Amino acid sequence: MKLSLNYWRNPSGKAPIEKYIDSIDNKEERAELLSILKGIQENGTDAIGVEFRQIEGKLWELKIRIHGNQHRIFYVVLKGNEMILLHAYLKKTQKAPIKEIEVAKQRMRAVTGG
Repeated sequence: MKLSLNYWRNPSGKAPIEKYIDSIDNKEERAELLSILKGIQENGTDAIGVEFRQIEGKLWELKIRIHGNQHRIFYVVLKGNEMILLHAYLKKTQKAPIKEIEVAKQRMRAVTGG
């Protein structure tokens, strides 16, 4: 199932996910991450190179490992197949930091109105 992939944007129109992706210094790593996101758009949860994990309620996480780095992207799915990427970070510890989850939850509430 194809997914419509969109980035959450703050009131001034900036998308923190784009900023996160642009901040990846390694061009190959950045290209691979973008390729995986394109794969998610085309193949949904059958995409290769990514794990999907439920965090809490409607909040989910993409787990993407590239060049030894563990990228995490929180998202929510709206109206059937619209996936909104809310927040991304580079995982460095065993557990997702509470502050990263809180940022994602706050943005999810803004998107879902809940």
